[in-house]
Amino acid sequence: MTYSFSPLKALLIAQFLSAFVDNMILFIAQAVITRDGYPGYYLPFVQSTFLAAYIVLSPWVGRFADNKPKARVLIIGNIVKAVGIIMLLFRMDPAFSYAVVGIGAVIYSPAKYGILPLLTRDEKQLLQANSKLESFTIFAILAGAVAGGYMSDLSITMALILCIILYGISIAVNTIIPLDAGNRSIGYSNAIGDFVRDMKRLFADKKCHYSLIGTGSFWMSSAVLRMIIFAWVPLTLGITSGGSISMIIAVTGVGVAVGAMITPFIITLKSYERTILFGFAMGVCILGFLFISNLAVTVIFLLLTGCLGGIYIVPMNTILQEVGHKTVGTGRTIAVQNFIENIFMFIGVGSYTIAAKMGVSVNLSLAAAGIVFLGLVSYLWILLRKR
Repeated sequence: MTYSFSPLKALLIAQFLSAFVDNMILFIAQAVITRDGYPGYYLPFVQSTFLAAYIVLSPWVGRFADNKPKARVLIIGNIVKAVGIIMLLFRMDPAFSYAVVGIGAVIYSPAKYGILPLLTRDEKQLLQANSKLESFTIFAILAGAVAGGYMSDLSITMALILCIILYGISIAVNTIIPLDAGNRSIGYSNAIGDFVRDMKRLFADKKCHYSLIGTGSFWMSSAVLRMIIFAWVPLTLGITSGGSISMIIAVTGVGVAVGAMITPFIITLKSYERTILFGFAMGVCILGFLFISNLAVTVIFLLLTGCLGGIYIVPMNTILQEVGHKTVGTGRTIAVQNFIENIFMFIGVGSYTIAAKMGVSVNLSLAAAGIVFLGLVSYLWILLRKR
């Protein structure tokens, strides 16, 4: 049977659609929270329930992704996400509904990255495929954020129906990807113990240790910054429209996409240590928001922050997949990565939720986010110096 496009292109299209909807949902959830009169701190709480799904299920989903054909795992993940959207459509609690979407996302993620070594031939192709996947994902974040903001302003119901339709299309495209055999010998009986051993083994590898902390620090700062921007834009710039705020936040996605695309021309797997420079620069940009009160400057800084972040994270993802594929298995490596990243994000978003509930100022929260990120990058710098 011949296909009109390659399995890798099918993966990229399916990932774009899935990530597009994933990022619509947060803005739709914000509209639901406003419509139904939930308290102001409820949005970061809703985000926390999504992250909790990653933390709780991480020991099992990596095994699930390696046991089953990865294209089939992608389909299952999208079906579960669609169930969460249907729950929102029927006005169930947004925190509970978004947690179900999180369960679908945690199932989907290890297969999304774990299938790349099967669709590429060497390290160079793997880095390029990672760059493309990250670029498609970030473009989806950009477009999904804008669409979620504007669609929820027009009609929450229509926005949710559109989400279900797009997940359906993503599922259909995933069926084009050939099914690998999977490894049926991988079971679930000692999942937690094996997961802990996988984590110890990956942290024992210096490259993986660097990459796990690096990706965790990036996603923590990104998640917290996005929550803060929701409050910072109306307070600092006087903009309250959901569609306009989504456009502003989406600029960061443009920056990350640009950074991801140019990364293969700047950093290779052998020179991955250069990422530390871009991490420090990203942290300085986050602190720069404390001194901004102009829309044009805000857009420039968001674009620059995203671009630096894209260059910072893409090589780290590639190193983890390359080393993990040769050691504990790609799916189990991505499961550990998801666990670490979401622990970081849960701590960050949870801390911001508590701070918002206590009435801590947005600027103080922003300063804390920048300082913590720079602290983690400094830890990575110490790791490199020890070598």
